[in-house]
Amino acid sequence: MKIIVIGGGAAGFFAAINCAENYPQARVMLLEAGREPLAKVSISGGGRCNVTHACFDPAMLVQNYPRGGKALRGAFSRFQPRDTVNWFGSRGVQLKAEEDGRMFPVTDDSATIVNCLIRSAENARVDIRTGAAVVKVTQNNNTGKFEIRLRNGVILGCDRLLMATGNNPIGYQITKSLGHTIIAPVPSLFTFNITDERLQDLAGISVTNAKVRLPLAKLEESGPILITHWGLSGPAILKLSAWGARFLYECNYQTNLLINWLPEYNQEVLREQILAVKSQLTRRFITTSCPVTLPQRLWKQLIAAVGIGAETRWAELSNKVLNQLIQELTQGQYLIQGKGVFKEEFVTCGGVNLNEIDFKTMESKCCPGVYFAGEILDIDGVTGGFNFQSAWTTGWLAGQDLGK
Repeated sequence: MKIIVIGGGAAGFFAAINCAENYPQARVMLLEAGREPLAKVSISGGGRCNVTHACFDPAMLVQNYPRGGKALRGAFSRFQPRDTVNWFGSRGVQLKAEEDGRMFPVTDDSATIVNCLIRSAENARVDIRTGAAVVKVTQNNNTGKFEIRLRNGVILGCDRLLMATGNNPIGYQITKSLGHTIIAPVPSLFTFNITDERLQDLAGISVTNAKVRLPLAKLEESGPILITHWGLSGPAILKLSAWGARFLYECNYQTNLLINWLPEYNQEVLREQILAVKSQLTRRFITTSCPVTLPQRLWKQLIAAVGIGAETRWAELSNKVLNQLIQELTQGQYLIQGKGVFKEEFVTCGGVNLNEIDFKTMESKCCPGVYFAGEILDIDGVTGGFNFQSAWTTGWLAGQDLGK
């Protein structure tokens, strides 16, 4: 049996390797348009490759997927992060978990993962072809076989086909030509562009735990946030961008954001704490005596925003300004004016409609013999290794069935 995998990324390689290992009698060819396979794996995680996440309960794991969680629930019961750790471990690559759950190779070098995948593919006799850009795929109605036309004019034939082209327009075009529905892809996982005096000259300052909310979308996330030259980033912002990807796209990335810089306090407890400091430090300047766990420079900007001057002492703080300060600290309003990108990682929501895929095998329900894995599907995870895990899982499932 001849099997062709289109796309030399994480999902394509994983599917090709697992298919070739399970069905040594099959001929597996992997086509990659670029000169180097696994390019995204190489640059991910700042060159360290965030392989997966140390969450070993499928029910908990699926909560990290704004789209695709329901379909992945059964898939993760068959291949989940523990299986990923074991798979790489059995090939001599040990993974380690960091405090936040992200898992990396112990070498902290993505080349370890890239080399392992290429070596495993070669050992399984996968025919890897780079610089092989596919422009068209057709299926013979009589035989069910596929004809793949490359940009250089070469025509290849196969019995079964795996699409693992990621968020690539050509991949979507080919998929549509084979009778599938594509849910329009839009960006996910991005930073927020915000021009606001309160954040000016604070680039590099982070707050360990803040709560950010998109009130019109009724979405909120908690976690670290980072102030940047262009606005806001950090895990809480990235998670909010993923869950709000479609909403933010539809409002052209212009909407209100509410920030609670101190989610560990409710407003009454915060009021009591500030009043206690006011009564104890009456002669001290408000600017230099921050009563809460906020970076000093951020505190200065936030109190200036409610009209508290550099020379104002605690004794001079009126109830009206105190109310404004509490509001500023717990429900500060900011205007998102656009989106940035998240490092080199470009994730989209959208792709092949999941209702058209059998998640036991990853085979198409519309076009028998066509399989899908990875980011071409309408699946995306938040940051932290979840997108790679869905690539490994869907690639592994496809690899179990492709050569049958």
